[in-house]
Amino acid sequence: MTDSKPLNVLFLCTHNSARSILAEATLNHISKGKFKAYSAGSSPRENQTPNPMALHTLEKAGISIDGLSSKSWDIFALPDAPHMDLVITVCDNAAGEVCPFWPGQPATAHWGYADPSEVAGTEAVKLEAFMQTLIQIKRRLDLFTSIPLASLSKMALENTARELAKK
Repeated sequence: MTDSKPLNVLFLCTHNSARSILAEATLNHISKGKFKAYSAGSSPRENQTPNPMALHTLEKAGISIDGLSSKSWDIFALPDAPHMDLVITVCDNAAGEVCPFWPGQPATAHWGYADPSEVAGTEAVKLEAFMQTLIQIKRRLDLFTSIPLASLSKMALENTARELAKK
């Protein structure tokens, strides 16, 4: 991989309203142009929009929400769609959630996060769940973005992303 063009990373979950949105915005915020992040869902609800608490959490953390939208992964199968170098699922299969599978040849990894939008309680409790999810995502992304792009062949990219799932 070269330093001349950013690596495209797609974050996938089911509805593309919380975890994948948090990951997309955070990677674009911290990557200094090394990566270009996108997000999508395998089955977003009709008229799905990003969870307002996800957007609030990002804004509170100083991360731009410009251009964020919930969308189906189908748009990334179109002929003019950007080629993905890495696809990371962020759903929580430990909770029985079905994670989407991305066809094709990009490197893949799974970083499981509990769905903060499923947390019950007061608004403060729910916002704390979103903030904790953002902190977990950012911790992995900080480690990921510290790796020199030149050392990320497809196999190394996949191995590194999968290894970070353990952190």
